[in-house]
Amino acid sequence: MKKIFLFFIVVNIASVVSGQVQEQQNDSIPEKFIKVEGDSIFQSSIPLHEAYVFGRLKFDNYDAKLKYYILRRKTIKVYPYAKLAAERLVELNDTLLQIKKKGKRKKYTKEVQKSIEDEFSEKLKKLTRTEGQILVKLVHRQTGNTSFDLVKDLRSGWRAFWYNTTAGFFNITIKAEYDPVNVHEDYLIEDILQRAFAAGKLERQESVLDYEYGSLINKWKGTATKK
Repeated sequence: MKKIFLFFIVVNIASVVSGQVQEQQNDSIPEKFIKVEGDSIFQSSIPLHEAYVFGRLKFDNYDAKLKYYILRRKTIKVYPYAKLAAERLVELNDTLLQIKKKGKRKKYTKEVQKSIEDEFSEKLKKLTRTEGQILVKLVHRQTGNTSFDLVKDLRSGWRAFWYNTTAGFFNITIKAEYDPVNVHEDYLIEDILQRAFAAGKLERQESVLDYEYGSLINKWKGTATKK
């Protein structure tokens, strides 16, 4: 089901801790426990996301600054689609696990396909070529699968080749992977996301890929806004 949802995203691209915290003293243990609103379990600590101190952006020239802010605008625009895709995949897969009969699963699959087309088709067709390519990369960030492999597994190797060739006319490759460790632009995208998460501009969703943002900062330090 995961592959079905992302398949429709690829096709359309190609075709163009919060709450109050209460502190409570335990009567028999001299350790303080806290309770997060909405949770029934008292805890001795609150798990927090790793925090980063972001340096001030510096640019060598106006062109570098312009390219960065264009990339930021496009990344912030398409990230919600990739995030929603990952969330929908989990929901749809969980639903299918509850359907035992093959006929009903097939019927439900068709209904989902129609729903996905109605909801996303027109929106995705309005993306620019670069926005579509960024979305393909972010889908890989959120799911761990390239769009090409998802189409290949769902349809056939020939169909995946065809969609990749069609996307090529629009300078989009659905084989693209998200690799912030080795690709500078992907690092910039990750940096944009992390800054947007921290500022509350985007809702955080962790990547399923194996990399650590702090290490990326050290590797790309001094080159983030020069290329």
